[in-house]
Amino acid sequence: MGTDALLTELREALGKDAVLADPEVIDSYARDMMPLAPSGRPLAVVLPSDVAGVQATVRACAAAGVPIVPRGAGSGLSGAANAVDGCVMLVMTRFDKVLEIDPGNRLAVVQPGVINLDFRTAVEKHGLFYPPDPSSYDWCTIGGNLSTNAGGLCCVKYGVTTDSVLGLEVVLADGSLLKTGRRTVKGVAGYDLTKLFIGSEGTLGVITQATVALRPLPQAPGTLVAGFDATEKAGEAVARIVRDGLVPSLMEIMDASSIKAAETYLNTDLGAGSDCMALLLCQSDAGGEVARRELAAIEKICVDCGSTMAYATDDLAEGRMLMQARRVVLTALEQYGVWLTDDVCVPRTRIAELISACERISQEVGLRIAVVGHAGDGNMHPTIVYSPDSPEEFERARRAFDDILDVGLSLGGTVTGEHGVGKIKRDWLAREIGPVGIRVHRQIKQALDPDNLFNPGSMFSMS
Repeated sequence: MGTDALLTELREALGKDAVLADPEVIDSYARDMMPLAPSGRPLAVVLPSDVAGVQATVRACAAAGVPIVPRGAGSGLSGAANAVDGCVMLVMTRFDKVLEIDPGNRLAVVQPGVINLDFRTAVEKHGLFYPPDPSSYDWCTIGGNLSTNAGGLCCVKYGVTTDSVLGLEVVLADGSLLKTGRRTVKGVAGYDLTKLFIGSEGTLGVITQATVALRPLPQAPGTLVAGFDATEKAGEAVARIVRDGLVPSLMEIMDASSIKAAETYLNTDLGAGSDCMALLLCQSDAGGEVARRELAAIEKICVDCGSTMAYATDDLAEGRMLMQARRVVLTALEQYGVWLTDDVCVPRTRIAELISACERISQEVGLRIAVVGHAGDGNMHPTIVYSPDSPEEFERARRAFDDILDVGLSLGGTVTGEHGVGKIKRDWLAREIGPVGIRVHRQIKQALDPDNLFNPGSMFSMS
């Protein structure tokens, strides 16, 4: 089947407005937010609105030998949703309905095109809570979160996306619809196929629906901020908090460069002082006296570890202001250039070593590197800033990106905590999991997608 015949078949099956081939339009869907990742030129963009449309697209592309790259909002940071030449971009944003909210069983059924924040708002009306909250939660989609196993600021207490998913519906490479998982709290029948598809970056199938577990809506959080004149002291505080069995709902860390950028951008003073090298932000959503005791215990640990400033508040407006400083860091760094954010996860006891290594790499490459991250689980986001007009600076940024990954592995960590492998970390995945791990990945891919139809080249190659 030729490309013209394929487009005609897709338009007949899905409608003309669901199949886009205008060059300017399709180019806008060709890549995500990661500038290092390669991308190709799509043949077309297809926007199905029901399962039958997804199945028709998969079957037609399989018959024509045309690859499919599933895509959500494009907020990813690994190139996982980047086009390959001649592919069909299967954009799932029209799957935008919350199909069911079941307060009695604390679950919901949701389509992949629903925006994360919209979904959280919908379940909150029922006194329920959906924990995953990536930094792009106000525009990223549930499907993208599922495909990359996204995390966010609340991971320390509530886990990443996979910890909230009960079951999926997935269109496979032959066009059939697979239903995985359950609606019950417990269930161990068969292989855990649900977790197999979560984090698979669209390489095994197209997710069309998810059944997710919800939690009771937490209490309004109390917030603590602590400043340290040495990164090592902040790292020791994190380790002590974990050792003492405290589980705040959020525990974030910012280095000096991040603090300065956020304060300048927000035109505010976080009260950390000019000598502050690291800022620890914690929240407790346990409510009332329990939250106050939890934050008091964390504050004491910070003071014992040498914090130069420690302050706790249960004022919601004050807490939001402090958390806004953490959430705006990437935007704030745009004052200095464009950014390239990394994603490494290290043991929590080695966070300070990673931040110190990033300071060294920053000096070596001559570029600003700001580090923020989820201290509660060791997932750090070193962000490299460079001039968009300088190819030479871009190459130095690329070198710094790889150097940081190398340090992460050397500290006993992983090359991605939540952004995924995509097309930018394929070699690093192979290095981390080894030849046997890659062989098993390829065997699973071959079993479910023998013609390499879905997102070829993402995560690993088939050769």
